[in-house]
Amino acid sequence: MSGDEVPLDEKARRMRDLLSSFYGPDPSMSPNPPSKFAPFDAINSNSFNADHYLNLLIHKSSLEGLLQRHVGMAAEIKNLDTDLQMLVYENYNKFISATDAIKRMNSNIMGMESNMEQLLEKIKTVQSRSDGVNTSLFEKREHIEKLHLTRNLLRKVQFIYDLPARLGKCIKSEAYADAVRFYTGAMPIFKAYGDSSFQDCKRASEEAIAIIIKNLQTFGENIWNTVEASYWMGKLFSDSESIQARAEAAMLLKHLDFPVDSLKAKLFEKLEQSLGDLQLKDEDISRCLLMSNDPSKLENHPESVAATVHEASVQEFVEAVRAYRVIFPDSDKQLIKLAQELVTKNFETGEQYGKKRIRAADLLAVLRMIWKEVLQMDEVLHESVLSEFSLEAVQITVKHHVASRFSHLLHDISDALTKVYVGQKEGMEEFPLQVALGASKKAVLQGSMDILLDFRQLLDDDLELLVKLRESILNWVQEGFQDFFRELHGRFLLLSGRNNSSSQVHGVAEGTQGDRVLASLVLVLAQLSVFIEQTAIQRITEEIAASFAGGGIRLYENGPAFVPGEICRSFRSAGEKLLHHYINLRNQRISVLLRKRFTTPNWVKHKEPREVHMFVDLLLQELEAIEKEVKQVLPQGLLRRHQRNDSNGSTNSSRSNPLREGKLSRTNTQKARSQLLETHLAKLFKQKVEIFTKVECTQESVITTIVKFSLKSLQEFVRHQTFNRSGFQQIQLDIQYLRTPLKEAAENEAAIDFLLDEVSVAAAERCLDPIPLEQPILDKLIQAKLTKSLSQSAVSS
Repeated sequence: MSGDEVPLDEKARRMRDLLSSFYGPDPSMSPNPPSKFAPFDAINSNSFNADHYLNLLIHKSSLEGLLQRHVGMAAEIKNLDTDLQMLVYENYNKFISATDAIKRMNSNIMGMESNMEQLLEKIKTVQSRSDGVNTSLFEKREHIEKLHLTRNLLRKVQFIYDLPARLGKCIKSEAYADAVRFYTGAMPIFKAYGDSSFQDCKRASEEAIAIIIKNLQTFGENIWNTVEASYWMGKLFSDSESIQARAEAAMLLKHLDFPVDSLKAKLFEKLEQSLGDLQLKDEDISRCLLMSNDPSKLENHPESVAATVHEASVQEFVEAVRAYRVIFPDSDKQLIKLAQELVTKNFETGEQYGKKRIRAADLLAVLRMIWKEVLQMDEVLHESVLSEFSLEAVQITVKHHVASRFSHLLHDISDALTKVYVGQKEGMEEFPLQVALGASKKAVLQGSMDILLDFRQLLDDDLELLVKLRESILNWVQEGFQDFFRELHGRFLLLSGRNNSSSQVHGVAEGTQGDRVLASLVLVLAQLSVFIEQTAIQRITEEIAASFAGGGIRLYENGPAFVPGEICRSFRSAGEKLLHHYINLRNQRISVLLRKRFTTPNWVKHKEPREVHMFVDLLLQELEAIEKEVKQVLPQGLLRRHQRNDSNGSTNSSRSNPLREGKLSRTNTQKARSQLLETHLAKLFKQKVEIFTKVECTQESVITTIVKFSLKSLQEFVRHQTFNRSGFQQIQLDIQYLRTPLKEAAENEAAIDFLLDEVSVAAAERCLDPIPLEQPILDKLIQAKLTKSLSQSAVSS
């Protein structure tokens, strides 16, 4: 850490050198001995020349500098005196404390010598009495030892005499392993004294072995050990026997001096076949979850019995592996590979289960069950290091579980958005867009909170594997949210039809209704993007900062895993794009209506208008549908309606000018056309009206923008046609009827008036004989249309 020390300034360095020189025992032992050629200002060096230093200081410094140097040296001298005084006081305190400690030691040691002498006398007394006891009991001890040896010999003799009876009991209880153990233990004595002292016992034991041979239905002509080996070989390769019984059979074969090495491959094959029964299955996981969720309900429950059977099978396998290692000491590599294969398959089963829609508590129960089996096998196979091997497997399992939870959340949000299709197509809800938006918001926010709460259980659990993976889990959760919102952003664009896969969306609905449903979905997506950017990201960021902070070295290498600012920017941009896309889709539909209206009739031969054209009703119906959608999804904005101001004439069209109305009422066509020139001149002096403003995510802004675009489209369609007088008057009638409902729908009345006037001017410019309808006639036709609309509304209601 020397590289991190802050370099000392000149004053501190000088003080340290002075103190070290004062207390140093030998200047020559200093690690930095003073240089022979010290600089001229090295006051603490032996070669310091005060006169030379003073002369240089006088020549190079001003009077003010000399005074400052004087004040500084005086302060240094005072500080050194103070430091030296403090050091002396501290040394005095240490000397006084040492003196007191020495006095206390002397007072405590004074009585110790007499106590040690008393202790030595007592030890000598105990030693003399112990020697007396040993002397008196020496003869008896030798006699007792002889009697003990005789007793052991008699017990062995008694065992030989009792052997036929013991073998008879083993035959009755079919404890053939005990019979083999007893008989093989007595074989050395039978070999030494079987033909003399223990001839009867040997004969009776052989008769008992013959009975065992007969009961086991073995070959009669072989010797006893071959018969016993045949029996245990039968148990070894019997499918009805347990693994532990097979291992016991192999051990007995080894005791009978049977060449068990030839059975190694067959026994290992049996162990491999048993893996299929030990692997986790769906029913095992179900039983595990049932036991972990409510253990009190599992008393005498068949599921608990089955779970106990599985645990017993695992324990039996462990014992079989233990016996196999004893029989075949050189089989560690094969057994380790076998155990790793079992652990791998169990974790693969857990991984597939973790990808399902499950809680973290369920996954923890499965991991605990697998980890318990790993620890059992690790006790037998220490060299396998199954705990470290399991760490890699559980890492994959937990990582896939985290990814699957985000995938399910994305699926839930998509399901909530499908209510836009279902609700509008089937009419099940009165406000399907509002229901779909509420469900989507809940799916995003509440779903994210549920996921974080679920992942918190993984972090709080004390399972050894998860404790080691804590930093990785933090990274996976943060990366998961970053990738989730990135995928959600792409899903929004996919559903809105703004990419090449938009045909998937259009396939959900058919025809015109499908286009309407798609536009409604785009509006919901736009508002949902605003909700994510303004509310959801903030809540999720707070929760991550509170419970999932950290994340290991990734924070320093690749930057933070979760970047809320980037997500907010992407969804803010997505909200704006989707809102404009919704406006474009609605205007495209209105443009189709306008195109049909203006391309179908022959405007040069148009008849005199008798009523407002039906396309006006269709246009208002379309705007009414848009308004209904917008009010379900978007919030209301600040009320700032732009009223007309007739005093300044800024929003009055050229047609509303009394001078222009008088000129249009003339029957002279030439004068009407000259009036158009006056109209264009009047535009130059009008106050500028802002038509297209920034679209805000409010009801008024969206409806106003759609109306503006619709009127602009209407103006362009008018400019592409040529009208006779009747056609021009029909346009005049339709525009005048639209004026009131459009201004009620939009928030900027001035802009709407301006655009409607522009349409009228464009129609007049494209008219061969631009003579408008007289005002009384115009009012009469509009009133008739209003009366008709009211009557139709009354009938329909």
